[in-house]
Amino acid sequence: MSEVANARFKPGDRVRIGDHNPPGHRRVPVYARGREGTIERICGAFPNPEELAYGFDGLPKRTLYRVRIRQADIWPQYKGNPKDILELEIYEHWLEPA
Repeated sequence: MSEVANARFKPGDRVRIGDHNPPGHRRVPVYARGREGTIERICGAFPNPEELAYGFDGLPKRTLYRVRIRQADIWPQYKGNPKDILELEIYEHWLEPA
């Protein structure tokens, strides 16, 4: 887990998920792109699944985070409890400071 020592974000940091629409296999749901959330935890560093899907080695490893987003920030018409959240695991190359 030495890669985690170099993590760009830490729990509690506010982040924005990239609003990219590159072609090919992507691990970020479209509804989460462009949304802001909070880093809940660092999950570790793993080979990049977006590269693995095409037969590459997925290296260098990428840091994976659990990002917490309020459901009302994803779906403006959300009528549930305002405290309801969604947690997604997002790789670092999709995140930027909010």
